[in-house]
Amino acid sequence: MRGSLGFRFFIVGVLTVLMVIPLMLASEVINSRKNYSRDAVREVGREWGGEQVLSGPMLVLPVSEEVTRVISEPVIDEESGAQQLDANGNPVTRPLSRLERVTRDPIRLLPGRYDVTMRTETEMRYRGIFNVPVYRAAVGMDFDFPVEAAETALVGQEEIDWAGARLVVNLTSNAALRGVATLTGDGAEIAIEPIASGGYLGGIEAAITDVRAIDGYRLDLGLNGAQYLQIVPVGRNTAVTIESDWPHPSFTGGFLPDGSTITDAGFEATWTIPHLARTLPQVSREDFTEAMRSNMAFGVDFYEPNDFYQKAYRAAKYGILFIALTFLTVLLIDRNTTRPAHPVQYVLIGLAQTVFVLLMVAYAEQIGFTAAYALSSGATILLITLFGWVGLKLGSRTPVLGAMLLVVYAVLYFILKSADYALIAGSTLAFLALAATMWLTRNEDWYGPGEPGARLFRREAKPVPTAPPQAPGSPAP
Repeated sequence: MRGSLGFRFFIVGVLTVLMVIPLMLASEVINSRKNYSRDAVREVGREWGGEQVLSGPMLVLPVSEEVTRVISEPVIDEESGAQQLDANGNPVTRPLSRLERVTRDPIRLLPGRYDVTMRTETEMRYRGIFNVPVYRAAVGMDFDFPVEAAETALVGQEEIDWAGARLVVNLTSNAALRGVATLTGDGAEIAIEPIASGGYLGGIEAAITDVRAIDGYRLDLGLNGAQYLQIVPVGRNTAVTIESDWPHPSFTGGFLPDGSTITDAGFEATWTIPHLARTLPQVSREDFTEAMRSNMAFGVDFYEPNDFYQKAYRAAKYGILFIALTFLTVLLIDRNTTRPAHPVQYVLIGLAQTVFVLLMVAYAEQIGFTAAYALSSGATILLITLFGWVGLKLGSRTPVLGAMLLVVYAVLYFILKSADYALIAGSTLAFLALAATMWLTRNEDWYGPGEPGARLFRREAKPVPTAPPQAPGSPAP
């Protein structure tokens, strides 16, 4: 590649674009490892208890109505005991009114006051080389029911079977329940049983025979979980407090906390949600459980912030920028030499920087991100610098290449550690590199001597006509 500097720029640009291919392959490897990690997290989390969403309590009140039904009763001959027949031989019947009690859709009553406190303790579980954060939660619920409002949902002659009332609390899975599980009404313990629904949704229920005589309830649950913990604001006035020793909470769901305190020792967050903020009727004949859980649940995610797979994937995305900067540095360093770098040498440099991303992921799975980045970037910088000295014969200009690589990988580390400032750091570095290139090449002859392109884009100067020499003594024209 001994042509003009412009021709070399063109070739290096093409090589830079081609380096997208190995970077894409590296990104696929990273995604594959990330999916493998997610599968491990999901499997361990499911075995521990899984993602927990609590909905309820809800008071389910059976409703029945006494109706009069008219039925046809066959007329029996008293002497023969057989059914009488008319002249045409058809059975003779007579209408008969009968009172029957039929079951109607139950009334579902949500709490008036609903105060919840959740305290979680996290720990790490391991599956192979992967760390999975799981938690143990102690949930306390204080609530009451405005039972007088239930009768507003009655129609006609319907009546509530107060003795058949059931209190229902839904969970994602009953397998998550561990330790304490007690329900009290005005201080008296009430027996609870698992919901035998046979469906995907678990939970507990309790028979409340004297629901109108109980002013307040207390439910305490101990449960295991992983990834996230959420609750549905079923109360007319809902107040929720979540405390945990997890230092990296991500608040999510239908409502964000009113306030939170996050430290290295954990976090505390509080929510206060009035009934006007939730689109749920206090009293209903329909079951809104699925809609509540899907649209209104809120809580916290227990996640690893900015994990090294995310960092490695972003490094691959920014890789083309840093490969281009390295190529540009090599090109500018040896632009005036008689033995410039060969395209194969540029490809080798680009492949070394692509392998850096894979090295970083492989070692990060074993020793953590920071140590893996230091090891991988140091090895890559040393390799390319030595290659510049031995392979490219840069001589005394080799430290320039090494210094540029140090700056590039220092900026890349800053980008990966600070996701919020990644764009400004990357774009600023690209702008400064472009500005430096424009300054260093301001006096370059891009066509070079004898280049065909010069005749196409340069306008040749036209000769100025001169008058023929005059003989001595001749008159001027």
